[in-house]
Amino acid sequence: MNVPFLDLKAQHETIKDEVARALQQVIEKTAFAGGPFVKEFEDSFASFCSCSYAVGVGSGTEALWLALLGLGVGPGHEVITAANTFIATAEAISYCGAKPVFVDVEETTLNMNPDALEAAVTPRTKAVIPVHLFGQTADMDPIIAAARRYGLQVIEDASQAHGAEYNGRRAGSMGAAGCFSFYPGKNLGAYGEAGAVVTGNAELAEKIRMLRDHGQARKYHHAMIGWNCRMDGFQGAVLSVKLKHLPAWTDARRKNAAAYADALAGTDGIAVPAEAAYAKHVYHLYPIRTRQRDALMKALGEKGIASGIHYPVPLHLTAAYRSLGYRKGDLPVAEAAAGELVSLPMFPELQKDQIMRVADEVKRFMERA
Repeated sequence: MNVPFLDLKAQHETIKDEVARALQQVIEKTAFAGGPFVKEFEDSFASFCSCSYAVGVGSGTEALWLALLGLGVGPGHEVITAANTFIATAEAISYCGAKPVFVDVEETTLNMNPDALEAAVTPRTKAVIPVHLFGQTADMDPIIAAARRYGLQVIEDASQAHGAEYNGRRAGSMGAAGCFSFYPGKNLGAYGEAGAVVTGNAELAEKIRMLRDHGQARKYHHAMIGWNCRMDGFQGAVLSVKLKHLPAWTDARRKNAAAYADALAGTDGIAVPAEAAYAKHVYHLYPIRTRQRDALMKALGEKGIASGIHYPVPLHLTAAYRSLGYRKGDLPVAEAAAGELVSLPMFPELQKDQIMRVADEVKRFMERA
């Protein structure tokens, strides 16, 4: 039995008639760029995130970029974020003209270490971007407390955490803004590229709406220099359909994670993901840690089991940010995780026998290793 890392087709089969009807409505109304289908999704997603406003954009990267611009981040500023994230988090900072400052993460959750955040603050620090990695929120109370002490804006990178919770509060609802990606493989994925910013700040929401649409306050009246970052109507329609199913898909991910944890319990040489006491984890990914990572991936692949690495090079050591001057050993937890994490198959439609097959092969390899 082969086990794919992700099976988007399996999910599509369960909703294809709903999606077809939604796309046909977009075509009939010719609402292709922005428009009522995007607005409908924005309203529903804002409510889902317990926020007053949501602004649909073209990608999660654009969501981060426009949130930073909307909060006044620019040249001469520093923005603190975790080192073990996808480069989009740092790219958004760079494209504002600001400098990313990378900090280490906690050993158990692999999310931003609040003590490391506080130690990295300088007079140039303008904002902090905690990343809710793999589907679990960062420890937000101490992060927000530190940000308040130093007058910093908090922007949540919730691109992997749709519906995750921190002490009952939804991801995206705790900072000045929350940024989401709807890349197809995400827990809530579009049929193409899309993203959104959520916020409780009406002024910020309006500024981001203008920034995404060439800075227009109304057509041909440009209040500021903006860009073209609009969400298209097809993505808004698809996301509205899929959002209704997201709670059930999240429950399935959590059940799959529990099945993995039970099946792998007591296996020497690996550590399974830990759900923090404050968290409702939504398991965008299911990464285990082992010092035998590369050999394990090879063994799984030979048995027809797909796996992945998230992420093999922490950003402070990647070539793109070599000019910042970080050295190996500067952020030891993030660096160790980069060499030990392997993501096992995880998606809502994953079957129990597939999970057991993966777990059996992992255990068999670890016994030999």
